[in-house]
Amino acid sequence: MAVARFGRQVKRPGGFCIKMTAVAILGLCFIFVWSMFSSSSSSVTTRIESFDNIGAPPGSRNTRVNIPAAQSSIKGEDEKKFNGSVTLSAHEHKSEKKDQKEVANVKKEKGKKKLPEKVSKEKHGSEESESEDSEKEKEDEDEEREVVDGKEEALNDEGEVNGEETGGEGALIVSLDQESEEKLEDDGGESEERGKKRYKIKGPLFDPKAHYHWKLCSTRSKHNYIPCIDMEITTGRLQYRHTERSCPRTEPMCLVPLPRDGYGRPVPWPDSKVQILYKNVQHPKLAAFIKEHSWVMESGEYLTFPQNQSELRGGILHYLESIEEMVPDIEWGKNIRVVLDIGCTDSAFGASLLDKDVLSLALGLKDDLVDLAQVAIERGFPALVSPFGNRRLPFPSGVFDAIHCGGCTIPWHSNGGKHLLEMNRILRPGGYFVLSTKHDSFEDEEVMSKLAASICWNILAHKTDEVSDVGVKIYQKPDSNDIYELRRKKYPPLCKENDNPDAAWYVPVKTCLHAIPSAIEQHGTEWPEEWPKRLERYPDWLSDKDKLVADTKHWKAIVEKSYLTGLGIDWSNIRNVMDMKAIYGGFAAALSQQKVWVMNVVPVHTPDTLPFIFERGLVGTYHDWCESFGTYPRSYDLLHVDHLFSRLKNRCKQPVSIVVEMDRLLRPGGWTIIREKVEILEPLEGILKSLHWEIRMTYAQGKEGILCAQKTMWRP
Repeated sequence: MAVARFGRQVKRPGGFCIKMTAVAILGLCFIFVWSMFSSSSSSVTTRIESFDNIGAPPGSRNTRVNIPAAQSSIKGEDEKKFNGSVTLSAHEHKSEKKDQKEVANVKKEKGKKKLPEKVSKEKHGSEESESEDSEKEKEDEDEEREVVDGKEEALNDEGEVNGEETGGEGALIVSLDQESEEKLEDDGGESEERGKKRYKIKGPLFDPKAHYHWKLCSTRSKHNYIPCIDMEITTGRLQYRHTERSCPRTEPMCLVPLPRDGYGRPVPWPDSKVQILYKNVQHPKLAAFIKEHSWVMESGEYLTFPQNQSELRGGILHYLESIEEMVPDIEWGKNIRVVLDIGCTDSAFGASLLDKDVLSLALGLKDDLVDLAQVAIERGFPALVSPFGNRRLPFPSGVFDAIHCGGCTIPWHSNGGKHLLEMNRILRPGGYFVLSTKHDSFEDEEVMSKLAASICWNILAHKTDEVSDVGVKIYQKPDSNDIYELRRKKYPPLCKENDNPDAAWYVPVKTCLHAIPSAIEQHGTEWPEEWPKRLERYPDWLSDKDKLVADTKHWKAIVEKSYLTGLGIDWSNIRNVMDMKAIYGGFAAALSQQKVWVMNVVPVHTPDTLPFIFERGLVGTYHDWCESFGTYPRSYDLLHVDHLFSRLKNRCKQPVSIVVEMDRLLRPGGWTIIREKVEILEPLEGILKSLHWEIRMTYAQGKEGILCAQKTMWRP
């Protein structure tokens, strides 16, 4: 009645004043409501001026700089960006709907999408046209910047610093990683995975309106689930276990549970070298293994590893010294820097080599025997899990300085010696293969000697150590092709010229010998310099050294000026680090003085830079992030993700599965640093929140942003 009376009064001659009064009242109500919502959001937002100011953590562990609900836009003609990252200016965030439309450049379209398994989505969907996709790819050519004395300055084509900008955006240099990725997939398809389909995703990578409901994985492996390795098939009463990498048809969208007895915070480095929490690595066969071996003991809630103890009598140090005495050219930590340890039965080998500045990557075979790769990872040593059957290992050719097989059960002489030929592929020319065994039969020894001679490996030493009672053979791979021509029997034959020795993702092992590199533009023509000089030396076979120099400076500046001091990360609790999209290993090189090791992952769809990463004395592997990584759950303390998601938009059927895999890889309490486009970071932040990750800091400038999050102990 009051409203009707008010309406009649408005129609009267003097109703104009009443109209104005009503408008004013409505305006005041709108301002009041707006102030209530805006104040609540801004009260928890801390703004910082630039990345240089992240020198001190932004408040407490829970203080963060937020990307607003709408996509953040920073205006100003003087904005500058890092390669694949952002620098922060004094301008404040804007969270208007108009800015959101301009940044996202998204067209609304009605319709619903088929829901992935175990994830319910409520989608009113937003899809981009193909023309918009191409425009965004062009916009992705970001400016390359370098920090010199705390200031950003442009880099010219030679990687030198210019004091001033010479023009607009057209004069700026394309970012290092994005420019290199424009050369993708022109190598005859050898960097591509086996028959992988490309999925056209017209809309955004992550649906900003999707809702996720998570469940625990119900697998026989339980808390140790490795999706692409623990595949089991039951046919009637028979059960088959895959001996090759074989992924589920649909990417897992479930979360791996924590150990049954709970999960404890890992023992920090370097204490983890001598003891780890038993419940973190519990395995049905581990208890029986401990009873039979003296180098690992159960002590209360811990597994302890007495110093210098190993499966070998006399200790691991005596074993390493005897190898060096047999072949003096093996100078651990100088001439030999990167070692592959096949089998990973005794992590004492890698532990002792680490004290000699040798980076030993343990290869867990995940067979029916007890595999201690998880124990090595928990102790803080590099390890990778990969079946070794009919396919090549995920490494380029000629990168390991030495390969060690201590009592491993691989039948090197079977199937035409294909396993030994794979060792020949990944071993550096002039590199060493160390084979030790306690009980080698005469027949096996004779067959192995003939096989080694057929591939022209030279036996440098053969000795049975009286102390350890272990027979040790040390072979050396030839460093030139001349010796191959002197063979009486040309078996195994030389590989065809079009057989790329670096192609390793789902590529079958070939029973042929790859020619030793001889051209100056090929990697492996000369032995790297001694460590640590090789970290900063760029070999002659690299075509564009200026970009590598700039990349090294770039990541050194970012790590020193923001990562180590400004993100609130306690680096004393960080040991195992993964760079999910390594380019030249600059991020790992920048952390070389820290007490960490970095697994450099080169995605299979990007340019093959992994040989150079090994050349620097670092370790890494090939991988396709549309599949699960070869390691146990809860392996890493920190994941670094630099513009990975934007490059996987049309490759993965369910891009959300990459986030699920990150949750599997990361330890509770572990951290992730993600640098991406703002249009990807916004929905990604929502996905991480649905996993109950704590968002410690987010920031955006223009179309680029950074997100720092920490995983919690939450499980559904």
